[in-house]
Amino acid sequence: MHYGKKLEYKGEEALKEIEKLTAKADEVQNNLLREILIRNGETEYLRKYLRGSKDVSDFKRCVPVSTYKNIYPYIQRIAISGEDSSLISGHPITEMLCSSGTSAGEPKLMPSIAEDLDRRTFLYNLIMPIMNQYICGLDEGKAMYFYFVKAEMSTPSGLPTRTVLTSYYKSKHFKCRTRDPYNDFTSPDPAILCNDSNQSMYCQLLAGLIHRHQVLRLGAVFASALLRAISFLERNWFQLCNDIRSGRLDLTITDPGCRSSTLSLLTSPNPTLADEIEEICSRPSWKGILCQLWPRAKYIEAVVTGSMAQYIPSLEYYSAGKLPLVGTMYASSECYFGVNLKPLSNPADVSFTLLPNMCYFEFLPLGGENGTLLSMEFNEEEEVPNDKLVDLGHVRVGHYYELVVTTFAGLNRYRIGDVLQVTGFYNRAPQFRFICRRNVVLSIDNDKTNEEDLHKSVTIAKNLLEPYSALLVEYTSYADTSTVPGHYVLYWEIQIVDSPALPLDHQKVLEECCIAVEEQLDYVYRRCRSHDKSVGPLEIRVVEPGTFETLMDLLVSQGGSINQYKTPRCIKSNNAALMLLDSHVKDSFFSPRDPKWIP
Repeated sequence: MHYGKKLEYKGEEALKEIEKLTAKADEVQNNLLREILIRNGETEYLRKYLRGSKDVSDFKRCVPVSTYKNIYPYIQRIAISGEDSSLISGHPITEMLCSSGTSAGEPKLMPSIAEDLDRRTFLYNLIMPIMNQYICGLDEGKAMYFYFVKAEMSTPSGLPTRTVLTSYYKSKHFKCRTRDPYNDFTSPDPAILCNDSNQSMYCQLLAGLIHRHQVLRLGAVFASALLRAISFLERNWFQLCNDIRSGRLDLTITDPGCRSSTLSLLTSPNPTLADEIEEICSRPSWKGILCQLWPRAKYIEAVVTGSMAQYIPSLEYYSAGKLPLVGTMYASSECYFGVNLKPLSNPADVSFTLLPNMCYFEFLPLGGENGTLLSMEFNEEEEVPNDKLVDLGHVRVGHYYELVVTTFAGLNRYRIGDVLQVTGFYNRAPQFRFICRRNVVLSIDNDKTNEEDLHKSVTIAKNLLEPYSALLVEYTSYADTSTVPGHYVLYWEIQIVDSPALPLDHQKVLEECCIAVEEQLDYVYRRCRSHDKSVGPLEIRVVEPGTFETLMDLLVSQGGSINQYKTPRCIKSNNAALMLLDSHVKDSFFSPRDPKWIP
């Protein structure tokens, strides 16, 4: 197994490689860990624990489970002080990758080495061979995917700092890729690589509209980015039609790369196409508009698992439920992990198969079987005993784990923070359902609400809006302790999507939504509310339309990326995001009664 060489498998060869890797997952993992120890065993970090040993059993016995707090001093020494990469990695660290910083706080800097791009490319190259097993003819048209970069910076020592997706799009792996009919994008590369997200969005949408009869699939990295594109189209379709009708590009597009590459598509005026698009966009309802504008589209590709599941109703509305929602891969800034081998599965049933050549995987047991997450036994501040970790071949179906990885770039037994549930095995490789980020919680007293429980509760409650043709566009939460007792606050952005069958009595319906959320929260929360009275009634604050786009702009301006952006499901107190949300509140509603609780 060649771990450092460029791996480019396509077509049948890619599928055979998946079979080969998963059939010998244990062997691949053990060899990979040995290779990591040979390369990184002399680093300052590992020598502290192994004293030069390259033995796998010594690694498992002596190297502690780590969090960002443990690796941060080494990152600082490399990024700030300019010390050598050999502090943590046997290969030169070529860049620092910024996490999105929106799932659980401030962005983190993750070390990356040159060959990491080979591993990411290897995984990307598996996607279309997998898709081709389920949908035919994808080489007979184009893909309209909205990809974006974020302006990069440098550390004081001169290392580039950028998001993992910016790193990939700016690499030779993307820019110098060979022509592939299965990956023929509508967006010109210069539009993708434009640092101005508004100009990039405009030109990518314009390109997608020009090629509307050739588009076979739609997508973005996250579902939220695709919905942002739809919102942008709602505001700008008239001007986009003018550009197509006149054959001239709007003068607000000033970026040279965007302008020249987009002008090459506007070869002549096309009033017929402009009229077609204008007629569709002028319709009073945008239900199904994706299918109307791009009639040959076969599916939507975006992350729709975890907190992104919130966007499924909106995507189904804009596609009239006619386009499958496909999540193809599981990845993070720290490492790319695996692929979805059944991409047409319902989003709620999606499982990802971990690829054993990506990194060395270990798993921290968290809970029980049969859909019950019993505990989050170890928080980030607690030391985890080494003997608690389970390797890839010994996880149990139905059980919950936190993902722990060891990488060539210098992360050792690093806790990713993702909670996963084992759903089965593909050959000898485990398959997991993504549950939530374990460190996103609301807590006032003894209650602790994680992201999954919050999402489930909101999903139940928002059904109460449906009879009124109202759609919950977006939400986040906040533990308000400014009152005694403190209480949970949900910020909801609601959109009326069609003429309502029933008039919406906001107070009655939203109060019922409040109690519906509380009834679905766990035993401890309901005890705190109903018996201990240590938590006050839940509050829903309804915000003005567009509030969450403004929130996204704020968080992206603070160092996030449109590609990687995920609405934070919990807002910390005393920060700009909370102030922004509160400044856009139209009305607020409280639970009218205590949730049911039986001792």
